[in-house]
Amino acid sequence: MAPALASRTGLLKPSPTLAITAKAKALKASGRDIIALAAGEPDFNTPEAVCQAAEDAIRKGFTKYTPTVGIPELRQAVCDKALRENGLRAEPSQVVVSCGAKQSLFNALMSVIEPGDEVLVPAPFWATYEDQVAVAGGTVRRIATTSDSGFLPSIEQFKEALGPKTRAIVLNSPNNPTGAVYPRSLLKEIAALAIRHDLWIIADDIYERLVYNEPHQSIAALGSEVADRTITIMGCSKSYAMTGWRIGYAIAPKRVAEAMGALQDQVTSNPTSFAQVGALAALRLDPSVVEAMRCEFLERRDLVLDLLQGIEGFKTPVPGGAFYVMPNVEACLGGRFADDMALAEHLLEHAGVAIIPGSIFGGPGHIRLSYAASRDDLREGIARIARALNAP
Repeated sequence: MAPALASRTGLLKPSPTLAITAKAKALKASGRDIIALAAGEPDFNTPEAVCQAAEDAIRKGFTKYTPTVGIPELRQAVCDKALRENGLRAEPSQVVVSCGAKQSLFNALMSVIEPGDEVLVPAPFWATYEDQVAVAGGTVRRIATTSDSGFLPSIEQFKEALGPKTRAIVLNSPNNPTGAVYPRSLLKEIAALAIRHDLWIIADDIYERLVYNEPHQSIAALGSEVADRTITIMGCSKSYAMTGWRIGYAIAPKRVAEAMGALQDQVTSNPTSFAQVGALAALRLDPSVVEAMRCEFLERRDLVLDLLQGIEGFKTPVPGGAFYVMPNVEACLGGRFADDMALAEHLLEHAGVAIIPGSIFGGPGHIRLSYAASRDDLREGIARIARALNAP
């Protein structure tokens, strides 16, 4: 018999969204006509200027190690971007560039969470939060939200969830999977609560460029007292269509940034050298490049909302950001479909549409559809969903 694995490996689960996406791709490769509305990545190509910058870096031999926390030029560009776009003041010593925002999040949690700590997370939420908190030795305390509230929690819910073991709050705005955007007024209340109870705030702002109604608000920009306890996580994947480049970054109080850098030094060392050069080019792009993608996503969002109105039993809040909608489908469950998991499986196997069940995100009774897909695919995919639900 072989030696046992470490117990911590039992805390980890493969990404359910990637698993569903992989299954959809496998079915498509086998000849099935599959429309994928499950993807958590933009369907645009990376801007040409970004690709060219990385290619030039390779040809010039910029393929060696870099500082673990990122090249100085990129860290300065992050600071410039944060001030210009987010009203967030930071020094390069507060910036840690990582192999994607997921690693930035892991670095943050491992740096501030002790075994036994509790982390407050509004649900529905990205499933990675729960697994990473568990690996850090903590537990997630869910704060349930509903489609009726636009998936926004109340400050009273945060107060009720507080306990003697509460150590941190994770916020994700715009939110995956719901697209909810936290208003400034709510963020101010959460910030005051964190200050009063001496809590860390981990702000996952990866979708911050993809907002549709009002400008994005970074909680750390509300004042120095908030910034001193906030780790802000951003990256290139969603805003610049660079998911495979694996470049994310965190802006944190200096002592936290130092701890995150020390951890990263023993895990991956630096992010890929020439990908960092591409990220630098991305942060220097003319704003019109990202704006064009944002406007296209907005038009697709409105198209999807209009199409979903025609499906009986679907109740869909209007998302303020990201590229997801999360309809409440409870009225469609309990008969042919026991739950949202069964509905999602049926849609993939029998309608040829890949979506994500809400239970994966802590939002049972819902499904997540991504509109990071062509308009033709959105029309056909939603038409297939409607036909599948209306079939005897």
